[in-house]
Amino acid sequence: MFLNLGVAKYIYMFVRKLKNRSGSTSVQVIQKVNGKYKVHKTIGCATTQQNIQKLEMLGKQEIERVSAQPMLFSSESDLAVEQALSTISNADIRTVGPEMVFGKIYDSIGFSQISEELFRHLVIARLAFPLSKLKTTEYLYRYQGISVNIDSIYRFLDKLNDKLKLQIEQIAFAHTLKVLEGNISVVFYDMTTLYFEASDEDDLRKTGFSKDGKHENPQIFIGLLVGLGGYAIGYDIFEGNIYEGHTLIPFIENISAKFNLNMPIIIADAGLLSNDNIKALDSKGYEYIIGGRLKNESKTIKSQILEHGYTDGIIKSYSKQDNTRLIVHYSKNRATKDAYNRKRGLTRLEKQIKTGKLTKSSINNKGYNKYLRLTGEVSIEIDYEKYSNDNKWDGLKGYVTNTQLTDQQVLDNYKNLWHIEKAFRMSKTDLRIRPIYHRLRNRIEAHICISFTAYCIYKELERVLYHAKSTLSLRKAAELTHNIYQITYTLPQSKHTKFRLLNMDDNQTELCKIINENF
Repeated sequence: MFLNLGVAKYIYMFVRKLKNRSGSTSVQVIQKVNGKYKVHKTIGCATTQQNIQKLEMLGKQEIERVSAQPMLFSSESDLAVEQALSTISNADIRTVGPEMVFGKIYDSIGFSQISEELFRHLVIARLAFPLSKLKTTEYLYRYQGISVNIDSIYRFLDKLNDKLKLQIEQIAFAHTLKVLEGNISVVFYDMTTLYFEASDEDDLRKTGFSKDGKHENPQIFIGLLVGLGGYAIGYDIFEGNIYEGHTLIPFIENISAKFNLNMPIIIADAGLLSNDNIKALDSKGYEYIIGGRLKNESKTIKSQILEHGYTDGIIKSYSKQDNTRLIVHYSKNRATKDAYNRKRGLTRLEKQIKTGKLTKSSINNKGYNKYLRLTGEVSIEIDYEKYSNDNKWDGLKGYVTNTQLTDQQVLDNYKNLWHIEKAFRMSKTDLRIRPIYHRLRNRIEAHICISFTAYCIYKELERVLYHAKSTLSLRKAAELTHNIYQITYTLPQSKHTKFRLLNMDDNQTELCKIINENF
């Protein structure tokens, strides 16, 4: 039987019986294509004439099946596909998602101005696979086909901060200025601690009060300044045993000199509230909104605060002697939360009292330890009267300011401080900036510099996802990049090497569409 495939190619097919040495007979369907014979299909083997005839019948049915669908005649195409696939190795398949997503944002922000290619790789690796530097070398080789010696990375880290930090901050600031349309009238400052696994201290890594609860580990302080929305402006590193209130003025002076900031309103939490800071900010002409500590106010102001009856959302303002004013806001939800936290703290103290593990050193003003008191020589008990008296402060929060903003405007601006808290949370969880395993100062500084750059990119991804009204979370978007692959192949005739992006799922397609439309 002849089959016309419509492309000047004719195939003749027939059933062939082949005697085997064992005495059995094989029945095959043979095809002749352009003068060449090939086995299309072996139907089977039989020894009796009756079974051989059955196999012949099946062979004819196979020819009829193929002749009924000539365009599906697939043995040659299947063979071609099999041959093509057999030439592909693991090295021909690369994970290109991180570069397609984070790499485009990196370039768009302006970090492509940095000529060091290794810096780009380290930043994108921190975003896609936040691992140790040793693991990063494995990632670069396995997923990017880039071979980098770990010693080369360490040598690069040794010079990174001194060489690139200023340029990186300038690029980040220019991007923030662009996103905020030139309006940086309000800035937010906060600090956090980053701890080290190593137990020894040096001139930078010191034990101190840890916001991570790792009081026994050496740590450093990171000061971060952002604009509205949490867009990065700059950062600095401080010794781990410094009082955070002493960092504000040097930091602001440093950042103002770098970027020529036009005296923005500085917003910070109560940890930065001190008489020295207030005086220094006033003397230099800065306006500020700083979280207040109501229980540290004068007896006169405290009595005035407690004289008022508070309903949900009420705001009261009190003038202070230093030309500032204290704004007090009451929230019913905050009152419920304050009461719950106090009760939980008391319960924890009561359990510790029963264990007998509390000592004189436990009596301090840290957290709910303020409810402890020493009786007799060695007995420690809970001061329930002090605990009960604290409920009158539930729901009240204070703000100290020297601005001419209305009370409501002060509250609205201070509420944006959560953006910087979110920045630290993103850095610590999504980017895994902690714990830090480096020991040398320049490598620690380089690690923070890489993480700061990664945060700028992460924040920009968050912005475009939000404006696109995407349901993808930041973490989900980062995970999607792990499985976007590209294959490299060489055409057998022309020997041209080509690249093809493998088909993506719906979420990956949505993510790449958003990136391509915005960058």
